[in-house]
Amino acid sequence: MGRRPDDLARGIRSVLAQRDVVTDVVVVGNGWDPATSDPALPDGVTTVHLPENLGIPAGRNRGVPHVSGEVLFFLDDDAFLPHDDFLARGAAMLADRPDLGLIQPRVVDPAGVESPRRWIPRIRKGEATHSSDVFSCWEGAVLLPRAVFEQAGGWGDPYFYAHEGIELAWRVWETGHRAWYAGDLEAGHPVIDPARHAEYYRLNARNRVWLAKRNLPWVLTPLYVGSWTAIQILRWARRPAALRAWFGGWAAGWREDPGGRRPMRWRTVWRMTRAGRPPII
Repeated sequence: MGRRPDDLARGIRSVLAQRDVVTDVVVVGNGWDPATSDPALPDGVTTVHLPENLGIPAGRNRGVPHVSGEVLFFLDDDAFLPHDDFLARGAAMLADRPDLGLIQPRVVDPAGVESPRRWIPRIRKGEATHSSDVFSCWEGAVLLPRAVFEQAGGWGDPYFYAHEGIELAWRVWETGHRAWYAGDLEAGHPVIDPARHAEYYRLNARNRVWLAKRNLPWVLTPLYVGSWTAIQILRWARRPAALRAWFGGWAAGWREDPGGRRPMRWRTVWRMTRAGRPPII
């Protein structure tokens, strides 16, 4: 959106500095024209101007047709790569392990602030350096084979913000691949409270319901939403204003139709369950 020019410049530099890979970089401006960036973007970086802010996942999707290559890497404008071998190592991991369809790295704050546990996308968090299968991803730095991304249908356009990383991971599993948390790959991102956004509580709830409606067999939809609703009631019980906003989004999620329903097969439900997380939790 053009609000963090210094962070954006740092992120682009970190991608262009990657060695042993050929990079093709596009910057998508959501309601902003990156060609007007100050400082100007480096030569060779393609820009896409979206006159209207379509939201984070839709913005990512709009950039994909403008880059070439067999591997796609998505990087938020306030994230960066601390090491110049990140992309080479990630691409090698995908080549060596064709069962992997998505890689999320370990995330570290550049100022040394302790990383929040939510950046480790598994129930039993464990050590941040431990790698494992996962069923959601932190969306700020994600690496995928282009073929898997396209088979999965890309990021969920309707979400605007929140939970699109869960859907993408689920749909990667649906393609027959695995989503992977790589504790030995590192991306940089400042620790920021996600609740800083005014719409955080509403979108968090609405999108959780949409996630179930778009991706789960109908019999599992109330089980998934019900378990998450119970967690939120416990989490926000002492913050009634937050809980009211959350339930406003929850009701909107049931009332509104996000479209794009692609229920996962029972085979995928079983694979996810065997791997450690049935899609009702």
